[in-house]
This record gives sequence, structure tokens and C-alpha cells, in this order.
Amino acid sequence: MGMSELETRELEYFIAVADELHFGRAADRLSIAQPALSKAIRRIETRLGVPLFVRSSRRVELTPAGAALQEHGRHALNAVSAAVRNARRAGVAQDHLRLVLKPGGDAGLLSGILGEYAHQPDARRVDILFSGPADRADFLRDGRADVGLLYAPFDDLVGLAHEPLIVEDRVVIVPSGHRLAGRAEVRMSDLEGETLPRWKGVPGGDGTGPEVADVVQLLHMIALGRMIGVLPRSLVSPPPDGLVCVPVTDAPLSRLVLAWNERDRRPLVASFVTAALAHRDRVDALVAPVPSQSSRRACGRSSA
Repeated sequence: MGMSELETRELEYFIAVADELHFGRAADRLSIAQPALSKAIRRIETRLGVPLFVRSSRRVELTPAGAALQEHGRHALNAVSAAVRNARRAGVAQDHLRLVLKPGGDAGLLSGILGEYAHQPDARRVDILFSGPADRADFLRDGRADVGLLYAPFDDLVGLAHEPLIVEDRVVIVPSGHRLAGRAEVRMSDLEGETLPRWKGVPGGDGTGPEVADVVQLLHMIALGRMIGVLPRSLVSPPPDGLVCVPVTDAPLSRLVLAWNERDRRPLVASFVTAALAHRDRVDALVAPVPSQSSRRACGRSSA
């Protein structure tokens, strides 16, 4: 079936009904009248020669053909949306540069990078976008953002070009009265039996505790004694009063990277990458040594 047999608008109608499994709710979502939507779906089924839904007085269900069209149709709609976004972006000469990161996820480098970028002859305004815990890579793959600050190995870098900005150790964050709070360092095995968070939107996480969406929520739950957490050091430097961070010696190092879509060859992006690397080299942050005991005290003992 070619896309010529099904218009984008018709595909949107079908996907809405397939998602909602209710013609009334789908019509509300699309802001059209329900009879018009029912008619459009019947027209699609007639053209394709297969039923897409089983309708009864009580429920609407997808047929196998409907389930297949839902999966492939969603990919097709996403591709059309990305193509439209890319075309609009290419057609706007003075476009903004969009940078995605998680709140607080810049290791203190962002203002310096932006200052360096402002000196580039082709610098544009930079729009800052904040993501959820795990979808920064998606912003870059589907064109919602041009560049992003991601954490490896936490973020999936498949399909992205990237340059490291800082390498750092990980720390466990605990309340000041916790059994591990007085330790100079711990190993991952020391955390066995502790409650760790489940990150919203991250499948297969090994945490057993309440779900959290960002670092702010995590720190709040730790302060309440509901769980502990392990994070790259820069995300909790300094930690809030009452919390302590202790280095985890055998946790894999964390890399903060500047990433962009590997197919994106625009000078706009290259210029920002150049500026970010120039700032990185100036502050010599790439090969920062794993912090010592004295710097650990600055990361929480004094405020506990």
C-alpha cells in the first residue's frame, strides 16, 4: 500500500481511533464531529479492502490489519512530521539553535559554552529545552533539538555524533544520618538491600523504590528517607542541606557529552560544537581527576 492510497489526514484519523478505541474520544481529540470520523474510517476500510476495527455496542477493537496499520502508520506520520520540520528549518535562514538538556545537567559548563558561542561570527539565539529523564536522545534524532547535553552511558547515543565535555565519578547520595554517610568511599556491593529509584521513562531500571522524574524529585525522596540514589557528581554539587554524597569507587565513570544527530552537517551545529570544545579545552575539564577526599567534603559533609 503506497501512501498515495491513504492521505496523511486519514492516517491521523485512524491512529486517533486506534489509540482511543472509542470514536467519541477520538473525535474530541481531533476536534471533528463523530459522524464525520466514522464515515472517514469506513472510507479508509473500503479503499484498503480490509476491516480495521471490530465494532460492537460496547467496545471498539483493532483487527490484525488495524494493529499492523497502527504500528506502521505511526512511523509514517512521524516521518512526515520530521520531514516538515526539517524543511521548515532549512527554509529559515536565521533559525534559532535549540539545545536540550536535563535541568541542572550541564556540570556548570553551559554559561561558559554560551559565552564562547556568542563570539562565533554566525552565532544564533540559543533556545534551551528541558527534557524528561531519558528522552534527550529522541529530541536529537527526531529534530526537536539541534544539540544536546547527554550523560553516557545512561543516555543511548545510537545515531548521534558526540564529543566528551567532562569525565567524572559517581556518588551515592544519602541522608546525613544514614549508615553510609560517614564513609570516605563505598562500593556498589555496599548498596545492596537499599532502595533505589525507578526513573520515569527508563525501561528495565533496577530500582525498586518510588518512581522519580528528575533529580529534584530524587533528592526530595532521599531527604524523606524513602531511598538513596547514585548520580554523576556534578548533578549534586553541592547537595542540599542534610544530604551527603560519598564516592562509589567501582561505579562506571560518567561522561557528559555534547551530542547531535550524526546526519546533521549544518554549519549552525558545527559552529556550536566548535565553541563548546574550545570552552572545554580552556577549562581543562575533560581529564578532571576523580575528586579526592578533601573535595568530597566540599560535596556534602560541610552542609550535612
